Amino acid sequence: MNILELDALTRRFGDFTAVAPLTLNVSAGEIFGLLGPNGAGKTTTIKMLTTLLPPTSGTARVAGLDIVRQASAVRRIIGYVPQMLSADSSLTGYENLLIFAKLYDLPRGERERTVRTALEFMGLGDAGDKLVRHYSGGMIRRLEIAQSMLHAPRVLFLDEPTVGLDPVARKNVWDRIRELQQEFGTTIVLTTHYMDEADSLCGRVAIMHLGKIAALGTPQELKRSVGGDDATLDDVFAHYTGTALEAGGNYRETARARRTAQRLG
Repeated sequence: MNILELDALTRRFGDFTAVAPLTLNVSAGEIFGLLGPNGAGKTTTIKMLTTLLPPTSGTARVAGLDIVRQASAVRRIIGYVPQMLSADSSLTGYENLLIFAKLYDLPRGERERTVRTALEFMGLGDAGDKLVRHYSGGMIRRLEIAQSMLHAPRVLFLDEPTVGLDPVARKNVWDRIRELQQEFGTTIVLTTHYMDEADSLCGRVAIMHLGKIAALGTPQELKRSVGGDDATLDDVFAHYTGTALEAGGNYRETARARRTAQRLG
């Protein structure tokens, strides 16, 4: 069953087309990766699907709900973890989650149990009463994923969830993402510049370039399409976008990534 259905979804900014007519389906329970160079249209697509940005034309549905006509209902069934930090460092992990439990309008009698359960699931049970300013980068990311999962969303959108993390912390976050998908059947859509991350986590990936999908399939299928057993997703990326992978981008994007990495470090 498809939980995301995009039909000629398009976004233009004046004369510039950020996302060309995009038609795509994502199955329920899938971990789906959106890859591409900066400016390819990944973030714009995510913003439309999370109702933060209206499409210029075309339609999209999340669990059958139209992202424009039923935007409020869509927001109740999705979670979103942006690249920039969303946790308050002056509060404890528990207090951060409690605020989100209130924002999601969870019943008062269930908030304590729900928050403590989320902390335990994300491996933060022993750190829930500590200030977030004392958390490591990986712990902060896991806390932010916990924030987004409190209301049991059917779809979770992750925008570069491991940017700025060391390899050990990245693997820890990967493990939690897999557990969410396996234990709760959560559909996860993520963007990443780490090809090993996409290869390890995603059942399918779409490579976007200049606002269009240049390639779509499982990591194995895409690697076979450019060279067989010896090919990597980096090779796939270079083949379909015409450039080597570059996590840089313009000045604003670079500055944002570095601020995030510094705060996580």
